[in-house]
Amino acid sequence: MVEKNTQKKKAVIVGCGSMGREWMKNLTANPRVELVGTVDVRLEAAQSAAKDFNVPPERAFTDLKQAIAACAPDFVVDITIPEGHCPTTVTALSKGLPVIGEKPLAASMAAAKKMLKASEKAKKLYMVSQSRRYEANHIAVAKTLASGAIGDVTAINCDFYIGAHFGGFREEMASPLVLDMAIHHFDMCRMFTGADPKAVYAHEFNPKGSWYKGDVAASIIFEMTKGIIFTYRGSWCAEGFPTAWNGDWRVVGSSGSLLFEKDQAPRAQCPKPGSTGFIRPVEDVAIAVEPVAAKGIAGSLEEFLDTLDKKIRKPQCEVHDNIKSLAMVFAAMKSSRSGRREKIVW
Repeated sequence: MVEKNTQKKKAVIVGCGSMGREWMKNLTANPRVELVGTVDVRLEAAQSAAKDFNVPPERAFTDLKQAIAACAPDFVVDITIPEGHCPTTVTALSKGLPVIGEKPLAASMAAAKKMLKASEKAKKLYMVSQSRRYEANHIAVAKTLASGAIGDVTAINCDFYIGAHFGGFREEMASPLVLDMAIHHFDMCRMFTGADPKAVYAHEFNPKGSWYKGDVAASIIFEMTKGIIFTYRGSWCAEGFPTAWNGDWRVVGSSGSLLFEKDQAPRAQCPKPGSTGFIRPVEDVAIAVEPVAAKGIAGSLEEFLDTLDKKIRKPQCEVHDNIKSLAMVFAAMKSSRSGRREKIVW
């Protein structure tokens, strides 16, 4: 419910493709938001979206600056292709408008740094939506690890194996898995552990039987702060026994372990107090999985709005934080090409 005497915040969205429409569903369903303009490089796409989401036809544009001048929005939603994120977000920030955008933050680290500096110069919020941070199981994993229930985290492993027949651009990319998918898992690792990346050794490859042109599989080792090692193994051309799209996870702590697999509720075990022997008997650790009021994109949007309304100081994926997840992607690709351990900088 919108609080009494609280005016809705006006939004302009840039990018009216399938993902843009998913965002428009969430924007128009949120009682705190009014969608006042649509922008797309294809005018017909902007006009079609405007019609479908009850935006006046004259509020459909191909140019963001024109949309801002005509619609006077309170914020901009950037759902362009990755190469479009930098010019779109920098334009909005330069007009004094906060931005929420889709992952990945940018198509390069140089572009990401330009966007970060634009946010600092404008003194306006730029937040990246990492929608998987707003899932009940994921929040439960993060809270359990932060509580010390399995001691200090020493290692975290993620397996991701799915035979994905996309067709189209992904099957032509040089690094489809790492560049297009793995940022979800890399960001989840940071969410789960509260640790940041320091260095990486990565090996990307294209297995026999692959229907991709590029390296669609990878084995990656990240060195994280807090002395944590993150191991990532994945493939988008692995037929049979698929993992969850969120990955299957094992976390090893100094006094126990946690499993999160197949998107089922996470489980944890620790040795029974006072137990002895070669392999000590274990007992289950209770993990509370609490309902999430706003999941996925809706959760990202709520956190963004709460920040604008000063209910919270800073959202999880503000640009200064999210650039660390992006840095993991580009450092892994650099390591794979150089064959060396690479430091991770942002």
